[in-house]
Amino acid sequence: MEYRNLGHSGLKVSRACLGAMNFGLSHGAPCDEKEARRIIDGFVERGNNFIDTANVYTAGDSERIVGKAIREKRHSVVLATKARGPQGRGPNDMGTSRVHLTRALEASLKRLGTDYIDLYQMHAWDPDTPIEETMATLDGFVRSGKVRYIGCSNYTGSQIVEAQWAAARQNGTPFVSLQPRYSLLSRDIETDVLPACQRHGLGTLVYSPLGGGMLTGKYERGSAPTEDSRYGRAGRARMAEWILTERNFDIVDAVKTAAAELGASPSAVSIAWCSSRRGVTSVIIGPRTFEQQEECLAGFELRLPQETIKQLSDASRPSGRRRA
Repeated sequence: MEYRNLGHSGLKVSRACLGAMNFGLSHGAPCDEKEARRIIDGFVERGNNFIDTANVYTAGDSERIVGKAIREKRHSVVLATKARGPQGRGPNDMGTSRVHLTRALEASLKRLGTDYIDLYQMHAWDPDTPIEETMATLDGFVRSGKVRYIGCSNYTGSQIVEAQWAAARQNGTPFVSLQPRYSLLSRDIETDVLPACQRHGLGTLVYSPLGGGMLTGKYERGSAPTEDSRYGRAGRARMAEWILTERNFDIVDAVKTAAAELGASPSAVSIAWCSSRRGVTSVIIGPRTFEQQEECLAGFELRLPQETIKQLSDASRPSGRRRA
């Protein structure tokens, strides 16, 4: 098993990170507690140590399930969760203010059944709260021992810089990680965000490496998505129009070609490409079943030839960009 330091820290995390967004007891979650426990146990038994959840996932059920599943192996797991989203209807029930984050942290600790969180992440930028207040609050959590490291999610390059500078001005704790969207279909972060992370000491745990499921190859060009698929469900016509494009199908074709040549699945090839990219520390997978997880984990054992990496990078290169 290969581990990497998360940003400019001594924290070592597995290249695979298990995303727990699908785990729930209700709220329409696609993965019940029994299957989630099977997934988590299998993930850790294979030597992986990084699990990511959030307080808004399945109305808190995700945190409860993860906490129960890792209780007997808590110290061998790097546990990450996130805060920022609404936890009630009041004006202070969301955001990254001191009052909201303090409440949110205590609630997450209770749901997770632990007295500390390894990586506490801001789920998104909060324009209504001074970044100095957010960073000072997070520094207090670290000094109290309730949080070990702090990170952010979905921040732009300039927001990363502002946060790191605010921490430095206060002699506080800086971010060590960013959680951004990244895949062969979505490479926007390469221009500004990834370079900002590298300059300012942030590792990355990238999410949606399968492009919302399209890179699995289950959607066919010219065919309407089935009703039980992500883009075939009621009310998702606009999303399907945005993702099921000719350009994206061309990328999927390149992935399928590479998969056939290597004797691997399209999912494994897509994840292996993400993991090979400079600046990517860990890749988040979000399986709904144990079988999906096994297929995804094969991507971390697959080493793509440089020629294949170049072919996939060229096929997915955003318009106007130099070849990667």
